[in-house]
Amino acid sequence: MRKLLAFTVTLALVAAIAAYLVWTQERPVAHYLSDLRITLAVNEGLPADRGNLLGIQPELFPADYQSLERLHLKLAAYLQKARDQGLINDKTIVVLPEHIGTWLMLKGEKNEVYQALHAKDAMNWLSISNPWLFARAWIGATGENRTEDAYLRMKASSMARDYQLLFGGLAKEFGVTLVAGTIALPNPSMDQGQLHIGHGPLFNASVVFGTDGAPIGQPQRQFYPIYDERGFVEPGDENIVNVVDTPAGRLGILVGSDSWYPDNYRKLNEQGAQLIAVPAFVLGRDTWDRPWRGFKSVSTPPEISLKPEELSEGEAWRRLTLISQQPISQATAGMSVFLRGQFWDLGTAGHSFLSNNGQINADGEARGARLLNIWL
Repeated sequence: MRKLLAFTVTLALVAAIAAYLVWTQERPVAHYLSDLRITLAVNEGLPADRGNLLGIQPELFPADYQSLERLHLKLAAYLQKARDQGLINDKTIVVLPEHIGTWLMLKGEKNEVYQALHAKDAMNWLSISNPWLFARAWIGATGENRTEDAYLRMKASSMARDYQLLFGGLAKEFGVTLVAGTIALPNPSMDQGQLHIGHGPLFNASVVFGTDGAPIGQPQRQFYPIYDERGFVEPGDENIVNVVDTPAGRLGILVGSDSWYPDNYRKLNEQGAQLIAVPAFVLGRDTWDRPWRGFKSVSTPPEISLKPEELSEGEAWRRLTLISQQPISQATAGMSVFLRGQFWDLGTAGHSFLSNNGQINADGEARGARLLNIWL
């Protein structure tokens, strides 16, 4: 009797494990109607032969990342709308927001991930449906928050490949220079025209793709990750500020709140940066109107007199982003572009804005996909 009971229990256990393994391999594709509309919110200057900076503030949701084809459809629709309005030429620099590439971790997942109400539940489904990838990533995690580190690390190889395929492909398809937002990867670098990952900590980095779809220069890493990411994203080397040549001029990139620090502009000045792109992201549905929490680094730059909570987050972004404010920045123009949308219960904030000769021109609307353009 005991042998029969043991056999029955063992058989049931084997069946359960087999069913679980089969379940982890299933990736049903759900029907999803994506909103492809985008509004031209800011259009400054007059067309000339010097090109333009074109910011795309997308409105994205988890289901947009179910496949590369689906995400390409949405981003290509935005770019096509810009082309239809005469905003794209061979000297156009397109700027996408921070972390637009990081969410590639969601590609090819189960419907439960996209349909979850809370981010925590979605990440639980993500790890349960990828047990071996998650376990290996957790063992190799280097951040203080090993679980969050593992979520980003578990698909790093495919994320890097998809990032280059998608954004390099869009740059070539539309004949533009593309600042492809950012993506969080372990020790990313370019080698022989390919984006590679390494061992060690995660970095939040941005890559520029040329009109031929090929990457230009090395990834620009973020120096000051936000408070919520410090447990798993490592700060980049503050001495490495990259400037790349584009058809519209020399372009520098500052990721997120790196754009608040005067020293970063001085480093860009030394390399002759004429244009500055700021891929940005603000977490929280109403964070933009809440009191500013202060600088992301340990110390406040000596030139800055602002104190935490004496102004709103949005006001701080517009006051501290120093593009083309002489003598600190010698760039002629730049823009800060924010990611918008709804990722489960994680709201997003941020109103994209551009700067030209020290003057700020902002998008006043918070919702919906937006285009911002400045003729150079």
